[in-house]
Amino acid sequence: MSELKNKRELKLKIMFKNHPKGLLAASLANMGERFGFYTMMAILVLFLQAKFGLNGKDAGLIYSIFYFSIYILAFVGGLIADKLRNYQGTILTGLIIMAVGYFIMAFPTPSPVPVDQKVLFLIVTCFGLFTIAFGNGLFKGNLQALVGQMYDNPTYSKMRDSGFSLFYMFINVGAIFAPFTAIGVRNWWLSKHGLGYNANLPALCHQQIEGTLQTTKVVGTGALDNAQGLAENVFALDPVSKFQVLATEASNTTGNLSEFANQYLNVFNTGFHYAFACAIVAMAISLTIYLVNKKRFPKVQKKSATDQANDSTVAEMSVKEIKQRLYALFAVFGIVIFFWFSFHQNGLTLTMFARDYTDLSGININLGFTTIKGAEIFQSVNPIFIVLLTPIIMGLFGWLRSKGKEPSTPKKIAIGMGIAASAYVVMALGSKGLPLFSAIESSPLSDAAKVTPMLLIGTYLILTIAELFISPLGISFVSKVAPPQYQGIMQGGWLGATAIGNQLLFIGAILYENVPLWITWGVFVVACVLSMFTMLFMLKWLERITD
Repeated sequence: MSELKNKRELKLKIMFKNHPKGLLAASLANMGERFGFYTMMAILVLFLQAKFGLNGKDAGLIYSIFYFSIYILAFVGGLIADKLRNYQGTILTGLIIMAVGYFIMAFPTPSPVPVDQKVLFLIVTCFGLFTIAFGNGLFKGNLQALVGQMYDNPTYSKMRDSGFSLFYMFINVGAIFAPFTAIGVRNWWLSKHGLGYNANLPALCHQQIEGTLQTTKVVGTGALDNAQGLAENVFALDPVSKFQVLATEASNTTGNLSEFANQYLNVFNTGFHYAFACAIVAMAISLTIYLVNKKRFPKVQKKSATDQANDSTVAEMSVKEIKQRLYALFAVFGIVIFFWFSFHQNGLTLTMFARDYTDLSGININLGFTTIKGAEIFQSVNPIFIVLLTPIIMGLFGWLRSKGKEPSTPKKIAIGMGIAASAYVVMALGSKGLPLFSAIESSPLSDAAKVTPMLLIGTYLILTIAELFISPLGISFVSKVAPPQYQGIMQGGWLGATAIGNQLLFIGAILYENVPLWITWGVFVVACVLSMFTMLFMLKWLERITD
């Protein structure tokens, strides 16, 4: 065991050789934030629909506003840190506020929510989401700026791109475990109450309670109209519950199913609340790592006006050069909006697709006390690929660098856009022939009629490669090009562009519920292709500024 540990430590030393000592500590400190982020990405939309009975458009709108807030508030966080010249204190405050937000989300409230209290509890939920977003805004961009400052040292400046790739890889270790943990906690709570996971049931239960469930005549039983879709899904539950037996008694089906619907939603959503609580633990771990390693990070104190006027790193850059750099950054920000609009569908329409159109029957990991099964599990695929593929992508760029053929950072971003477009081409081809969402809303598809999980796994593989060409390198690009006095603000600007892309996410939810799936995915293909060609059009100008 000790030999294995020594080998791991040796690999880490080799991997982080020629990089600042604070890089690994910053990466590990960011893992808690990634854990919370991917918890929300995995379950937020499904939670909103299961908790409040929202349709895809309304749940998608809240999801979009939340992810818009996470990134736009990073711009505010950058302003605060730049003004105070205290990145470390701002980051610390952000971690604490995020933990408070997850506590609000973790507190169990009545479910299904009484009609007369729905608005109140929805407001409480949105306040919790805002608290998380504000804390994230103080934390995320400023930690990235702190990492960038490590590479302002000439000793490490040539390793900036690879440094941010390593940073990006290690923070995603926390993201791997988030969906598994959320699913495990939710399913553990279900099994504790003699129930099992079924992706179709929350929506069907809400329809049963609200009286909107489409009914079908049960042929040959002499029974009255019966909510067949719900009854069949209740019967499919594992382990067996008393409601399965009651659901088959034609004389009293409706009453028994209403009783079941109320209990299932209560247990299902309470399990989600407890899943949010796991993020609090992750925040505490990140906070501890950050405090223990605080001395390893660059310390930027507030400067007087005289100090700033005499700051050589600021004074040596002309007003014209500052403007050119800012124009270049704003141009890139405008382009990547459309990448994030497409990429962050992974927590919205792609998660809905996993629930509604993907055969989950073969994805069932039994841990004894709980099972890992659910549409949310696909959100672990992206961070797993990030961790696995980052060394390969870094090796490719290193090999090209040794031959003097490494693409510039702007060119890498353009290539990434093209790769992202191909991912949605795969989704469009794989969705051919699937029915509209409206046709399966009350009568879910059988597992046999659904698509293989490999469709989503393949899509996430391609999207992850695109992400590795864009996200860590985009952060590196900002830290390289931004004038020193605007580091925090410009990192916030990168995240602000992400915010605008996220605000557009709800468009995907509207399309998903109203048009053929291939058209939905086609919109993202077009968005990424247009972004790629725009980036290539500006390539020479961007390369000239960044040389």
